[in-house]
Amino acid sequence: MDIFLKSCRNELKGNAEGSPGFHVVLGNEACDLDSMVSALAYAYFLSKTLDSGKVPLPVLNIPRQEFPLRTDNAFLLRENGLSQDDLVFRDEVDLGSLHRAGRLDLTLVDHNVLPSSDCDLEEVVLEVIDHHLLERKPSPSCPVTVETVGSCSTLVAERIIQKAPQVLDQQVAQLLYGTIVLDCVNMAPEAGKVTPKDSQYAGLLETHFPNLPPRGVLFQSLQNAKFDVSGLTTEQMLLKDMKVASEGDLKLAVSVIYMTLEAFLQRQSLQQELCEFCHKHSYNLVVAMTISFNDNKEPFRQLAVYSSSTLYRGEMSQALEQARSPSLSLSPMSSPYSDIRAYLQGNTLASRKKVLHIIKDFLRDRERREVHCGTLEESYEVPQQRACTEDAGIEEDSYFPPTPMNSLVEGCPLDNGLPKISAEALTEKFSKMASEEENAGGL
Repeated sequence: MDIFLKSCRNELKGNAEGSPGFHVVLGNEACDLDSMVSALAYAYFLSKTLDSGKVPLPVLNIPRQEFPLRTDNAFLLRENGLSQDDLVFRDEVDLGSLHRAGRLDLTLVDHNVLPSSDCDLEEVVLEVIDHHLLERKPSPSCPVTVETVGSCSTLVAERIIQKAPQVLDQQVAQLLYGTIVLDCVNMAPEAGKVTPKDSQYAGLLETHFPNLPPRGVLFQSLQNAKFDVSGLTTEQMLLKDMKVASEGDLKLAVSVIYMTLEAFLQRQSLQQELCEFCHKHSYNLVVAMTISFNDNKEPFRQLAVYSSSTLYRGEMSQALEQARSPSLSLSPMSSPYSDIRAYLQGNTLASRKKVLHIIKDFLRDRERREVHCGTLEESYEVPQQRACTEDAGIEEDSYFPPTPMNSLVEGCPLDNGLPKISAEALTEKFSKMASEEENAGGL
């Protein structure tokens, strides 16, 4: 795999205008571990089996500068002797130019529809492999493999093992195996993410590669890496696991922070950094949801609302405090800053996904009131937009960018009808399992 990745970068640098071009394998815009590994492994498979003249090229669908935020991705690469310097990122290849020159074929992994910004590339999509809900229109020219398993890497492993098992080596197998184990929460049925096919191919990888790390140890190592925020700036912490919503004049970021709110609020120059973050990315508001564990290893959540605008901060705080579907059971906490409202979230089962629904309803109601009344409530004075006080660049439509399929802060489409156990609450259980397995052999 390492030789293949180096070769890909060299081909990209030296690809002449008249050459056949590239067969790009593109993951989704979240670029979580599953998306990255699916793209790398499937492009590697194509390099051994495809004879179209085009160079198979895995492309990570984020700018290179965002990769440090994917701490579990970086960890798994290091553990397998791969360098992120050899990866190709979306800002390093002009897919539009390749397409217009007739030098691009495209395979989608871990998503089955292109965003509107990439709609021009639709006509060169030759294949889709995905585990999300099928949204793609049928086409005889594009075979689609969509199956609601726990990990897209399971479907990639299935394709490789069925079509060209000789392609698998220890390095590729460990990439696929680690991803499946993480996505399926250590293959625990009670987590509601693993399917029989995930178990089948994880088992096959274990059988053919007996030197793979023990499941529990590998899972806990990746889990720890995923939530490791040490060394990240405030901006990186906010961007690491973030969703955005907007409507009318209001655009906000909802970020999950993996530390206590007290520790987050004590970060040096936090107020200025939040101001600069909002100005840089054109946000009026930031809602920071923290996840941490108490002394009894029980998960608890806290929440903060930041805005330099008294209007926006007040409106958002009131909506969250008064929410009933679900109730967040918010209790005010002390905050060192007047433009940050802090809360203890009593309802620990209310994930970011549920909070986003509250925010979505709030934004729609707010927009309807403005359209109906022609202005905001008279008790508020609409603030002027200016740098580091009010933010410009507001988008017109409410939207939710893609989030990693198996993020612990979201729900899972596979858990219908199964016991409702929060993924955070499973961490302690798997830590014990990992300790037991570690005694039998370390990672």
